[in-house]
Amino acid sequence: METNSGERPRRGRPRDPEAEPRIRRYAVQLLLERGFDGMTVDDVAEAAGVGKATIYRRWASKELLANDAMAQMFDIEIPDADTGSIAGDLRQVYRDALIFVNSKEGISLIRLAVSEMNRDEQFTVFYRSFLQRRIALTAAALERARRRGEPIRASADPVLMVQWLAGVLIVRALTGEKMPSVDDADHLVAMTMRCIAE
Repeated sequence: METNSGERPRRGRPRDPEAEPRIRRYAVQLLLERGFDGMTVDDVAEAAGVGKATIYRRWASKELLANDAMAQMFDIEIPDADTGSIAGDLRQVYRDALIFVNSKEGISLIRLAVSEMNRDEQFTVFYRSFLQRRIALTAAALERARRRGEPIRASADPVLMVQWLAGVLIVRALTGEKMPSVDDADHLVAMTMRCIAE
């Protein structure tokens, strides 16, 4: 049987346009809950309500699916802040970061990132890209402060500004220590300002 256009009709169920984002969403969820070794294609398929063949048509392996899910996880942005002062900018960014790392998803993402970076270089690329975006925003905030006439040291280093806080959060996630609370933002800002202000 042919259609009016001369094409043969496609057999089977039509493709579900929502399947791919749904698969990614559950892959992210299972990675955060179980890590790479604990996540299986079978479990992702069951959670997403699709067959394994649907997953393998889009991702040839569990590794490719996990890479795609990790890329989505790291495609998060802590919003930039332009409050009129460098201290105000840092306070807003730190508060947003602390809200995230004090969430179940935030802590799980940090722990997963560290464990997966030891297993697969691709995860290091994702994390480094995330940090580079944050460093670029921090450098822009420092430049705005200088243009406003704020006394910012020439040696103020946006790379270290981002990495020192990231280091604190990673150590606490790995050791099980309580994360700094949102109320600790002012203390962290004061520590940073002692290093960057003249």
